[in-house]
Amino acid sequence: MTTRKGDVGLWVIEDVAQSIGAKGLVDSRWQAAGAVGAAGCFSFYPTKNLSGWGDGGMITTNDAQIAERLRRLRVHGEDYASGRYVHHEVGINSRLDAIQAAVLNVKLRHLPGWTETRRARAAWYDRRLAGIDSVATPAAAIDRFHVYSLYTIRVERRDRLRMHLRDRGIGHGVYYPVPLHLQPCFASLGYGKGDFPESERAAAEVLSLPLYPELGTAEMEQIAGAIEEFYEG
Repeated sequence: MTTRKGDVGLWVIEDVAQSIGAKGLVDSRWQAAGAVGAAGCFSFYPTKNLSGWGDGGMITTNDAQIAERLRRLRVHGEDYASGRYVHHEVGINSRLDAIQAAVLNVKLRHLPGWTETRRARAAWYDRRLAGIDSVATPAAAIDRFHVYSLYTIRVERRDRLRMHLRDRGIGHGVYYPVPLHLQPCFASLGYGKGDFPESERAAAEVLSLPLYPELGTAEMEQIAGAIEEFYEG
């Protein structure tokens, strides 16, 4: 049985949207992301490491009761054991369509190779950017196996660097520029600017660089060179 509750009696639901293939040492053995909590929620959105032709996702669990309810919820609450069109609760229409499944089935066999390539690209960035004082590369603990859905650095003068990269035709991204406590949807909680300074600092410093299996060394050198030029040129 997987770990269903944490130390304080709370259910553990894993967000595995960007972590397919990642793993970590838990109780002295390697466990995959999505296999630690009561359930793991995966995304197959086109930007993910394993992506479909459109939107889609998957939930993993080894709890029979959770699995049974999820199967029921995905088809309007219908319980096949009771016969078609018998609904025991209000569910949703959330079945993965055949086209998405076919695309994912082909891509799945390539995922291990793509993951290793991503890790190699990330290691290259780590080495190349290590000497730039204004750049902090992502930390990777030895008891974690990262899959680098994103390669996100923290930098000084982030927005000016973005303009510098844009002027040189170098793509990049900021995930996410507004921390949760400053989102309009959470305004009712009463938090304001300055209440969570570390979150605000991170939101102002993070910058994600291009990282995908087909990315070549020459392209990566162009990216790193532009960052180096901005801070040391």
